[in-house]
Amino acid sequence: MKLAFVYAGQGSQKVGMGKDFYQEFPQFAEIFNHAPVDFDLKKLCFEGPEEQLSQTRYTQPCMAAFAVGVTDLLYQEGIRPQAAAGLSLGEYSALYAAGVFSRGTVISTVALRGKAMEEAARGLDCGMTAVLGLDREKLQSACDRAAELGVVQICNYNCPGQLVIGGEKAAVDRAGELAKELGAKRCMPLKVSGPFHTKLMRPAGDALAAHFKTLAFAPMAFPVYFNCKGGPMERGDTIPALLERQVQSSVFWEDTIRAMEAEGIDTVVEIGPGKALCGFFKKTAPAIKTYHIDTAADLHSVVSALKGEQL
Repeated sequence: MKLAFVYAGQGSQKVGMGKDFYQEFPQFAEIFNHAPVDFDLKKLCFEGPEEQLSQTRYTQPCMAAFAVGVTDLLYQEGIRPQAAAGLSLGEYSALYAAGVFSRGTVISTVALRGKAMEEAARGLDCGMTAVLGLDREKLQSACDRAAELGVVQICNYNCPGQLVIGGEKAAVDRAGELAKELGAKRCMPLKVSGPFHTKLMRPAGDALAAHFKTLAFAPMAFPVYFNCKGGPMERGDTIPALLERQVQSSVFWEDTIRAMEAEGIDTVVEIGPGKALCGFFKKTAPAIKTYHIDTAADLHSVVSALKGEQL
Protein backbone atom coordinates (compact mmCIF):
# COMPACT_ATOMS: atom_id res chain seq x y z
CA MET A 1 0.00 0.00 0.00
CA LYS A 2 1.24 3.48 -0.89
CA LEU A 3 -0.86 5.95 1.10
CA ALA A 4 -1.59 9.66 0.72
CA PHE A 5 -3.53 11.97 3.04
CA VAL A 6 -5.65 14.61 1.27
CA TYR A 7 -7.28 17.53 3.02
CA ALA A 8 -10.64 19.11 2.24
CA GLY A 9 -10.99 22.76 1.31
CA GLN A 10 -13.37 25.57 2.09
CA GLY A 11 -17.00 24.76 1.38
CA SER A 12 -17.06 21.41 3.18
CA GLN A 13 -17.32 22.93 6.66
CA LYS A 14 -20.45 22.20 8.69
CA VAL A 15 -21.83 23.01 12.13
CA GLY A 16 -20.97 20.18 14.52
CA MET A 17 -17.64 19.36 12.89
CA GLY A 18 -15.22 17.85 15.37
CA LYS A 19 -17.66 17.59 18.28
CA ASP A 20 -17.54 13.79 18.54
CA PHE A 21 -13.73 13.84 18.31
CA TYR A 22 -13.64 16.49 21.03
CA GLN A 23 -15.76 14.36 23.34
CA GLU A 24 -13.75 11.17 22.76
CA PHE A 25 -10.13 12.30 22.45
CA PRO A 26 -8.47 14.64 25.01
CA GLN A 27 -5.61 15.42 22.61
CA PHE A 28 -8.11 16.59 19.98
CA ALA A 29 -9.92 18.69 22.60
CA GLU A 30 -6.61 20.32 23.53
CA ILE A 31 -6.21 21.65 19.99
CA PHE A 32 -9.71 23.15 19.92
CA ASN A 33 -9.38 24.59 23.42
CA HIS A 34 -6.11 26.37 22.72
CA ALA A 35 -6.29 27.32 19.04
CA PRO A 36 -4.38 30.61 18.46
CA VAL A 37 -7.34 32.58 17.10
CA ASP A 38 -9.33 35.63 18.22
CA PHE A 39 -12.72 33.89 18.46
CA ASP A 40 -14.21 30.87 20.23
CA LEU A 41 -13.31 28.19 17.69
CA LYS A 42 -14.90 25.34 19.63
CA LYS A 43 -18.23 27.14 20.03
CA LEU A 44 -18.36 28.18 16.38
CA CYS A 45 -17.55 24.68 15.10
CA PHE A 46 -20.00 22.91 17.39
CA GLU A 47 -22.87 25.41 17.57
CA GLY A 48 -22.49 27.77 14.63
CA PRO A 49 -24.16 29.87 13.41
CA GLU A 50 -23.53 28.37 9.98
CA GLU A 51 -23.45 31.81 8.36
CA GLN A 52 -20.48 32.81 10.52
CA LEU A 53 -18.72 29.46 10.16
CA SER A 54 -18.95 29.89 6.39
CA GLN A 55 -17.14 33.24 6.44
CA THR A 56 -13.64 32.79 5.06
CA ARG A 57 -11.85 34.27 8.06
CA TYR A 58 -13.53 31.72 10.35
CA THR A 59 -13.80 28.71 8.04
CA GLN A 60 -10.09 28.43 7.40
CA PRO A 61 -8.76 28.13 10.98
CA CYS A 62 -11.69 25.88 11.93
CA MET A 63 -10.92 23.49 9.08
CA ALA A 64 -7.21 23.54 9.91
CA ALA A 65 -7.84 22.76 13.58
CA PHE A 66 -10.01 19.80 12.59
CA ALA A 67 -7.37 18.54 10.14
CA VAL A 68 -4.55 18.89 12.67
CA GLY A 69 -6.52 16.98 15.28
CA VAL A 70 -7.40 14.09 12.99
CA THR A 71 -3.87 13.91 11.58
CA ASP A 72 -2.44 13.64 15.09
CA LEU A 73 -4.88 10.83 15.93
CA LEU A 74 -3.88 8.90 12.81
CA TYR A 75 -0.19 9.33 13.64
CA GLN A 76 -0.86 8.12 17.17
CA GLU A 77 -2.27 4.95 15.62
CA GLY A 78 0.86 4.51 13.51
CA ILE A 79 -0.90 5.46 10.26
CA ARG A 80 1.49 7.65 8.24
CA PRO A 81 1.29 8.58 4.56
CA GLN A 82 3.94 8.56 1.87
CA ALA A 83 2.56 11.79 0.36
CA ALA A 84 -0.07 14.47 1.00
CA ALA A 85 -2.04 17.20 -0.72
CA GLY A 86 -4.87 19.54 0.14
CA LEU A 87 -7.43 21.53 -1.81
CA SER A 88 -6.70 25.24 -1.40
CA LEU A 89 -6.54 25.90 2.36
CA GLY A 90 -6.16 22.12 2.81
CA GLU A 91 -2.65 22.46 1.38
CA TYR A 92 -1.56 24.01 4.68
CA SER A 93 -2.80 20.96 6.58
CA ALA A 94 -0.89 18.74 4.15
CA LEU A 95 2.24 20.70 5.01
CA TYR A 96 1.49 20.24 8.71
CA ALA A 97 1.23 16.49 8.14
CA ALA A 98 4.63 16.60 6.40
CA GLY A 99 6.19 18.34 9.40
CA VAL A 100 6.66 21.77 7.81
CA PHE A 101 4.47 23.67 10.31
CA SER A 102 3.72 23.28 14.01
CA ARG A 103 0.09 23.03 15.17
CA GLY A 104 -0.09 26.63 16.30
CA THR A 105 1.65 27.96 13.21
CA VAL A 106 -0.61 26.24 10.70
CA ILE A 107 -3.80 27.38 12.47
CA SER A 108 -2.64 30.98 12.96
CA THR A 109 -1.33 31.17 9.38
CA VAL A 110 -4.58 30.04 7.77
CA ALA A 111 -6.44 32.45 10.07
CA LEU A 112 -4.31 35.25 8.63
CA ARG A 113 -4.86 33.85 5.13
CA GLY A 114 -8.64 33.87 5.58
CA LYS A 115 -8.64 37.49 6.75
CA ALA A 116 -6.35 38.51 3.88
CA MET A 117 -8.59 36.81 1.32
CA GLU A 118 -11.69 38.52 2.73
CA GLU A 119 -9.91 41.86 2.63
CA ALA A 120 -8.74 41.33 -0.97
CA ALA A 121 -12.35 40.63 -2.02
CA ARG A 122 -13.83 43.62 -0.22
CA GLY A 123 -15.72 45.92 -2.58
CA LEU A 124 -15.37 43.66 -5.61
CA ASP A 125 -18.42 42.66 -7.66
CA CYS A 126 -17.23 39.10 -8.11
CA GLY A 127 -18.45 35.59 -8.71
CA MET A 128 -17.48 31.96 -9.20
CA THR A 129 -19.30 29.40 -11.34
CA ALA A 130 -18.93 25.63 -11.59
CA VAL A 131 -18.88 24.48 -15.22
CA LEU A 132 -19.84 20.87 -15.88
CA GLY A 133 -19.24 18.78 -18.97
CA LEU A 134 -16.75 20.96 -20.84
CA ASP A 135 -13.05 20.34 -21.42
CA ARG A 136 -10.48 22.82 -20.16
CA GLU A 137 -9.39 24.03 -23.61
CA LYS A 138 -12.91 25.07 -24.60
CA LEU A 139 -13.52 26.72 -21.23
CA GLN A 140 -10.25 28.63 -21.53
CA SER A 141 -11.48 29.86 -24.91
CA ALA A 142 -14.71 31.10 -23.28
CA CYS A 143 -12.71 32.90 -20.59
CA ASP A 144 -10.44 34.52 -23.17
CA ARG A 145 -13.45 35.86 -25.08
CA ALA A 146 -15.20 37.09 -21.92
CA ALA A 147 -12.08 38.84 -20.59
CA GLU A 148 -13.05 42.04 -22.42
CA LEU A 149 -15.60 42.49 -19.60
CA GLY A 150 -13.09 41.99 -16.80
CA VAL A 151 -11.03 39.36 -15.03
CA VAL A 152 -12.21 35.76 -15.47
CA GLN A 153 -10.02 32.69 -15.03
CA ILE A 154 -10.33 28.95 -14.56
CA CYS A 155 -9.62 28.73 -10.85
CA ASN A 156 -10.24 25.04 -10.14
CA TYR A 157 -9.48 22.01 -12.30
CA ASN A 158 -11.24 19.55 -10.01
CA CYS A 159 -11.71 16.45 -12.15
CA PRO A 160 -12.71 15.58 -15.72
CA GLY A 161 -15.85 17.51 -16.59
CA GLN A 162 -15.84 19.67 -13.45
CA LEU A 163 -14.12 23.04 -13.64
CA VAL A 164 -14.69 26.32 -11.80
CA ILE A 165 -14.27 29.84 -13.15
CA GLY A 166 -13.99 32.99 -11.08
CA GLY A 167 -13.33 36.71 -11.29
CA GLU A 168 -15.36 39.84 -11.89
CA LYS A 169 -19.06 39.00 -12.07
CA ALA A 170 -19.87 40.39 -15.51
CA ALA A 171 -16.97 38.51 -17.08
CA VAL A 172 -17.75 35.30 -15.18
CA ASP A 173 -21.40 35.43 -16.25
CA ARG A 174 -20.42 36.00 -19.88
CA ALA A 175 -17.89 33.16 -19.79
CA GLY A 176 -20.64 30.90 -18.44
CA GLU A 177 -22.91 31.84 -21.35
CA LEU A 178 -20.14 31.15 -23.83
CA ALA A 179 -19.34 27.85 -22.12
CA LYS A 180 -22.93 26.72 -22.67
CA GLU A 181 -22.68 27.66 -26.33
CA LEU A 182 -19.53 25.52 -26.52
CA GLY A 183 -21.32 22.49 -25.07
CA ALA A 184 -21.19 22.76 -21.26
CA LYS A 185 -23.95 20.69 -19.65
CA ARG A 186 -24.49 23.04 -16.71
CA CYS A 187 -23.13 26.27 -15.26
CA MET A 188 -23.88 26.72 -11.57
CA PRO A 189 -23.08 29.99 -9.75
CA LEU A 190 -21.44 29.29 -6.39
CA LYS A 191 -22.09 31.05 -3.10
CA VAL A 192 -18.67 32.48 -2.36
CA SER A 193 -17.36 35.69 -0.84
CA GLY A 194 -14.52 36.31 -3.26
CA PRO A 195 -12.85 35.53 -6.59
CA PHE A 196 -10.56 32.94 -5.03
CA HIS A 197 -7.57 31.56 -6.95
CA THR A 198 -7.59 34.39 -9.46
CA LYS A 199 -5.20 37.30 -9.88
CA LEU A 200 -7.68 39.47 -7.96
CA MET A 201 -6.31 37.75 -4.85
CA ARG A 202 -2.86 39.27 -5.33
CA PRO A 203 -3.20 41.46 -2.20
CA ALA A 204 -3.75 38.27 -0.17
CA GLY A 205 -0.63 36.77 -1.77
CA ASP A 206 1.33 39.87 -0.77
CA ALA A 207 0.06 39.63 2.82
CA LEU A 208 1.06 35.97 2.98
CA ALA A 209 4.50 36.69 1.53
CA ALA A 210 5.14 39.23 4.29
CA HIS A 211 3.92 36.78 6.93
CA PHE A 212 6.06 33.94 5.60
CA LYS A 213 9.20 36.03 6.24
CA THR A 214 8.46 35.64 9.97
CA LEU A 215 8.12 31.84 9.85
CA ALA A 216 10.52 28.92 9.84
CA PHE A 217 9.71 26.20 7.30
CA ALA A 218 10.93 22.76 8.36
CA PRO A 219 11.91 20.19 5.70
CA MET A 220 9.09 18.00 4.38
CA ALA A 221 9.10 14.44 5.73
CA PHE A 222 7.45 13.27 2.48
CA PRO A 223 6.31 14.93 -0.77
CA VAL A 224 3.44 17.38 -0.75
CA TYR A 225 1.67 17.90 -4.08
CA PHE A 226 1.10 21.62 -4.59
CA ASN A 227 -2.10 23.10 -6.04
CA CYS A 228 -0.44 25.58 -8.35
CA LYS A 229 1.79 22.90 -9.90
CA GLY A 230 -0.44 19.83 -9.89
CA GLY A 231 2.51 17.94 -8.46
CA PRO A 232 5.42 18.04 -5.99
CA MET A 233 8.12 20.68 -5.68
CA GLU A 234 10.85 20.87 -8.27
CA ARG A 235 14.35 22.29 -8.17
CA GLY A 236 14.19 26.03 -7.58
CA ASP A 237 10.76 25.96 -5.89
CA THR A 238 10.29 27.14 -2.32
CA ILE A 239 7.29 26.51 -0.08
CA PRO A 240 6.67 30.21 0.68
CA ALA A 241 6.73 31.11 -3.02
CA LEU A 242 4.36 28.26 -3.92
CA LEU A 243 1.89 29.23 -1.17
CA GLU A 244 2.00 32.89 -2.19
CA ARG A 245 1.30 31.84 -5.78
CA GLN A 246 -1.40 29.34 -4.76
CA VAL A 247 -3.87 31.88 -3.37
CA GLN A 248 -3.92 33.83 -6.64
CA SER A 249 -3.64 31.09 -9.27
CA SER A 250 -5.46 27.96 -10.40
CA VAL A 251 -5.85 24.81 -8.30
CA PHE A 252 -4.77 21.87 -10.49
CA TRP A 253 -6.46 19.13 -8.50
CA GLU A 254 -7.11 16.75 -11.39
CA ASP A 255 -3.42 17.04 -12.30
CA THR A 256 -2.49 16.33 -8.69
CA ILE A 257 -4.54 13.13 -8.73
CA ARG A 258 -2.94 11.97 -11.97
CA ALA A 259 0.53 12.76 -10.64
CA MET A 260 -0.15 10.76 -7.48
CA GLU A 261 -1.38 7.83 -9.52
CA ALA A 262 1.74 7.98 -11.69
CA GLU A 263 3.88 7.83 -8.53
CA GLY A 264 2.13 4.66 -7.38
CA ILE A 265 -0.24 6.08 -4.78
CA ASP A 266 -2.93 3.43 -4.50
CA THR A 267 -4.81 4.53 -1.34
CA VAL A 268 -5.96 7.95 -0.11
CA VAL A 269 -7.59 9.13 3.08
CA GLU A 270 -9.61 12.34 2.81
CA ILE A 271 -9.53 14.30 6.07
CA GLY A 272 -12.30 16.82 6.61
CA PRO A 273 -16.09 17.07 6.46
CA GLY A 274 -17.69 15.55 3.39
CA LYS A 275 -16.36 13.36 0.58
CA ALA A 276 -15.74 15.85 -2.24
CA LEU A 277 -12.10 14.89 -2.76
CA CYS A 278 -12.92 11.18 -2.76
CA GLY A 279 -15.42 11.96 -5.51
CA PHE A 280 -12.75 13.70 -7.58
CA PHE A 281 -10.45 10.70 -7.18
CA LYS A 282 -13.16 8.27 -8.25
CA LYS A 283 -13.84 10.31 -11.41
CA THR A 284 -10.15 10.80 -12.25
CA ALA A 285 -8.33 7.68 -11.03
CA PRO A 286 -10.94 5.07 -10.05
CA ALA A 287 -8.31 2.42 -9.33
CA ILE A 288 -7.13 4.37 -6.26
CA LYS A 289 -8.88 3.18 -3.11
CA THR A 290 -10.46 6.03 -1.14
CA TYR A 291 -11.40 6.49 2.51
CA HIS A 292 -12.71 9.57 4.29
CA ILE A 293 -12.66 10.76 7.89
CA ASP A 294 -15.47 13.09 8.88
CA THR A 295 -16.48 11.57 12.23
CA ALA A 296 -14.87 9.66 15.09
CA ALA A 297 -16.63 6.53 13.84
CA ASP A 298 -14.95 7.08 10.46
CA LEU A 299 -11.58 7.30 12.18
CA HIS A 300 -12.02 3.95 13.93
CA SER A 301 -13.20 2.32 10.71
CA VAL A 302 -10.35 3.73 8.60
CA VAL A 303 -7.66 2.85 11.15
CA SER A 304 -8.97 -0.71 11.31
CA ALA A 305 -9.07 -1.01 7.52
CA LEU A 306 -5.60 0.43 6.96
CA LYS A 307 -3.99 -1.65 9.69
CA GLY A 308 -5.56 -4.70 8.07
CA GLU A 309 -4.01 -3.75 4.72
CA GLN A 310 -0.60 -3.31 6.33
CA LEU A 311 -0.59 -6.89 7.69
